[in-house]
Amino acid sequence: MLQRTIHEKESVDLSSAPWTMHEFFAGSGLVAYGLMGMFAPVWANDISEQKAAVYKANFGDKYFELGDIKNINGKDLPFAHLSWASFPCQDLSLAGSLGGIHASRSGLVWEWLRILDEMYEKPKILLLENVLGLLSTNGGNNYRMLHLALVERGFDCGAIVLNASHFAPQSRPRVFVIAVRHGCNIPDSLVGDGPCWLHNKAATNLGESLPNWIWWKTEKPPRRVELLKDIIEEDVPFDKDNVLKLIPMRHQIKLDGHDTVYATGYRRTRHGEQQLELRFDGIAGCLRTPEGGSSKQYLIVKKDGETHARLLTVREAARLMGAPDTFLLPGTYNDGYKAMGDAVAMPVVQFIGSRFLTKIAEAVYDD
Repeated sequence: MLQRTIHEKESVDLSSAPWTMHEFFAGSGLVAYGLMGMFAPVWANDISEQKAAVYKANFGDKYFELGDIKNINGKDLPFAHLSWASFPCQDLSLAGSLGGIHASRSGLVWEWLRILDEMYEKPKILLLENVLGLLSTNGGNNYRMLHLALVERGFDCGAIVLNASHFAPQSRPRVFVIAVRHGCNIPDSLVGDGPCWLHNKAATNLGESLPNWIWWKTEKPPRRVELLKDIIEEDVPFDKDNVLKLIPMRHQIKLDGHDTVYATGYRRTRHGEQQLELRFDGIAGCLRTPEGGSSKQYLIVKKDGETHARLLTVREAARLMGAPDTFLLPGTYNDGYKAMGDAVAMPVVQFIGSRFLTKIAEAVYDD
C-alpha cells in the first residue's frame, strides 16, 4: 500500500523560484524543501541509495544524481546562484572519530571545493552546514583551514550557529557558513561589527582572528510554542517498558515529581552501566542516525498514573525536523530514521533562506 501511495503521489514542484541552487550531500531533500520558492535546485547529489529514495519519492529524479562526489566534474554542472553543501560530520562530531576536516568522510568537503574550482561560472553565494565541532575541534583549526580555502578562492565568509529548538521541539545546534564573492554588495542590515546571538564562543574567537570574516546578523525568530507532546502520535503502542529500569535515580525522582510527563532519552554507558538519561524540558534530544544500540531515541510518557516507553516513530522524527506529514518516508524504520537523523531541520533552512540567502541574492545578482 505504501509503494502504491508513493507512485500515485504527485512530486512536490520545487522549480518555481527566482534563484537556482546546487545541492551537494542532498540527503532526503529537506534543504531543497526548506528553500522552496526561494532557490530551485537544478542539480542535487548524494551517495546514499536510501536517502536518494526519499528525495526522489518527494521531488522526482529530474535533477538528482546518485553517486560518489569524487566522480563529479564541475564542468558538467549547470549554472546556479547558490551552492549548498551539508558535508559529512562524522570526523568533526564530538560523538564521532574526531579525525578532522582532512579525514575520509568530513574531508569530502575538499571534493566540493574541487568541483567549484572546475566550474566555468561559479556561484557567488555558498553555504556549508555541519556540527558545532567544525568550529571547536582541533582548537578551531578545522574551521580555519576551510575558511582560508574559501578566502583563497575569492570569498568573504562567516559562521553562525542556529539551534533547531528555535523552531521545533528538538535540540539540534548546527553551524552554517555563509560565503559571498569578495567585492559583491551585501545589505548593511545583514552585517554587524561584532558577535551577536548567532555566534557562540568558538565562532566569536574565530571571527576575531580570521581575515575576510563577516559578522552576519539578524533578529531572533519568534519564541517557539510547540512542545514535544504536540508532535507525538498518540495511537502508537508502547513496547519498550523494559528500558524504564535503566532510568537513573536522579531522573526517576524528577519523573515521580510530575503527574504528566513527555520526555525523551538515550541509552548511555556510565561507569560501566547502561542508563536511560532523560530530558524534561519539553524538547527532544538531537536526532542521530540509527547505527548502534544507543543511537535511537526513546519516548517516555507518564500519564494517568502509568509510565511507558517506546522508540520515537519515523513520523515523529520527521515532525521534529519540521517536515510536514505529507513528506514521504519510504523504506524501513532505519531508512526513515537515518534520513531524518542526517538531515537539516527544514524550518532552520527556511529561516536562513528568508533572512539571509534571498536578500544576499537580490543584492549580489543585481550588481
